[in-house]
Amino acid sequence: MRKTSHALLAALSLAGPTAARAADLDYDFLRGPDYDPPAAVTTIDWSGVYLGGHGGYSSAALGFKNAYQPLVYRQTHDTSAESIFNTSTLMSPSSKRVGDTSFGAFAGYNFQFDEIVVGIEADYTSFGRTGTTTDGVGRIKSRDDGVVETLSLTGHSVTKINDFGTIRARAGYALGNFLPFVTGGFAIGRARIADGVTVEDSGFNATTFAANQALTAGKPAYVYNFGYRAFNQANPTAGVPYTTVINQSKTKTVGGIALGGGLEYAITPSILLRAEYQYVLFNDFDGHKANLNTVRGGAAVKF
Repeated sequence: MRKTSHALLAALSLAGPTAARAADLDYDFLRGPDYDPPAAVTTIDWSGVYLGGHGGYSSAALGFKNAYQPLVYRQTHDTSAESIFNTSTLMSPSSKRVGDTSFGAFAGYNFQFDEIVVGIEADYTSFGRTGTTTDGVGRIKSRDDGVVETLSLTGHSVTKINDFGTIRARAGYALGNFLPFVTGGFAIGRARIADGVTVEDSGFNATTFAANQALTAGKPAYVYNFGYRAFNQANPTAGVPYTTVINQSKTKTVGGIALGGGLEYAITPSILLRAEYQYVLFNDFDGHKANLNTVRGGAAVKF
């Protein structure tokens, strides 16, 4: 009996320390060496200064509807061509659309309020595309005074958008690493324009000429005429009209508005990628119009 008691006491003394050591083990030990704690979620702070570059495609719609009017009116405002034909309003050249790659740089500053991000941004875009149009019109009229007047107009116009920049307010909503945004503000650009118009306005008294043709005796009467470099009294239709050429060419600085939107993605808290659409509408300049649609991608560093 005494031997049995001694054996039981010895077994209890061995089990006690073993159970205590097991209680000291934490769950990480029990899960084994492959267990890793959850990674901390990185919060993107969108506030601060950023600087980057962009590249994409720009499409420019160029209008020329009133490009010829001041040039023609300068030549014809005190003539029968204007009073009878309204010459300066006759030509209406068609618009043109041109497109090409564009590139540039941008910089801005963001302020973040919880998920709301607001800021200001300026950008520059190099484009350098040219659109050209032509038009021509002819008119002939028998006037009440017996004169047949003939008018001929031809014209060509060129618009080249060299480059443009914008300064815009920006607002977005932070969704983790993503920032969808909209923008709106002002645009300024440099455009090169060239316009040329050729005007021929001539006439002769057809009543007098017809009377001369009917003569069987006597001296023909003088046939009144104007606008001819060479006029043939016996055959007025063979006359050569004067040709007046009017040209202008200048570089214009033009203003307008800019609207757009896009999406930014933060690869890291300091490296940003973006996809963006931008619309720029310029004010009319010397009868020319221009608006641009640009889609582009960009990358920036945030400081």
